[in-house]
Amino acid sequence: MKRIIGLAAAAGLALLATSQAHAEVKEIKAAQQYGLSSLPLMIMEDGKLVEKQAKALGLPELVVTWVKLGNPGAITEGLVSGGLDFGSGGVPSLLTLWSRTQGTAMEVKGAGAIVNMPMELLTTSPKVKSIRDFTEQDRIAVTTVRVSNQALLLQMAAAKEFGSENYAKLDPLTVSLPHPEATSTLLSGSGVISAHFSALPFQHQQKRDQRVHKVLSSYDVLGGPATNTAIYSTKRFRDANPKAYQAFVAGLQEAIEQINKDKRAAAATYQRMTGTKESVDDIYAMIAAPEVEMTFTPHQTMKMAGFMAETGRLKKAPKDWKELFFDNVHALPGS
Repeated sequence: MKRIIGLAAAAGLALLATSQAHAEVKEIKAAQQYGLSSLPLMIMEDGKLVEKQAKALGLPELVVTWVKLGNPGAITEGLVSGGLDFGSGGVPSLLTLWSRTQGTAMEVKGAGAIVNMPMELLTTSPKVKSIRDFTEQDRIAVTTVRVSNQALLLQMAAAKEFGSENYAKLDPLTVSLPHPEATSTLLSGSGVISAHFSALPFQHQQKRDQRVHKVLSSYDVLGGPATNTAIYSTKRFRDANPKAYQAFVAGLQEAIEQINKDKRAAAATYQRMTGTKESVDDIYAMIAAPEVEMTFTPHQTMKMAGFMAETGRLKKAPKDWKELFFDNVHALPGS
């Protein structure tokens, strides 16, 4: 009898160990940045869409804790350290993380795109008509020098204008500022910065000021619509938590579908969650603009990858865009 009880206890402990080994997280830690490029993530947060998808997948206790971070550098460190499970940011940040973490336990890949949205380089300097006109007295705000979407696009524009060997010509003029702070600093006329590589809705706010004019757009640099923001995670998190990962991705897809179905309702949610002074009509107009598309499909990622590899920012470029993303998006017509 003692032997039977002992065997039963051992079997129970083995079953418990197996159960614990396969248990998934009860909390997802995710980061979003400022601006309309994070609108799908805000819709996910507001509607608890990940939690809804998780319940359908048999994870009724799963919750998402959202943090707002103003630059991709903080998100990068959060993912690599394990402090975040999902991060969001521009394709350059994703490419940098992918390159840095290849073959490690914390390997990072994209889980999907979030939005195609143009970014504009704006200035209050009347003498600046093109990037050739910037001088050592100018300062250009980007979210993070060298690694952000805007910083890379500025380098790509410089390579076209001054020659590929001079791609970093404007780097000494760049400073790191979150979009809200850069907007207020540019419009203050303090002279701390004279230009800002901006994003919606901040570029819309800035262009209301008659002193502000556009120098170039990200679509000018890339030759058309391109992924502004992507969502990414680590292979370790995905492998250990397949249902939680699936719930998050499904929640993002649902949010994108909701926005595309009712952009005015999405605009109202953005206004409520941010407390912005922009009217719902203004926000709706930005979302509904033909050059803006909420989409899960990655676009133009290989153009950025090729440039980063050519300039030594990546050890090597991915063979194609699918190498940069997890297989849940491989069936999409990406680029």
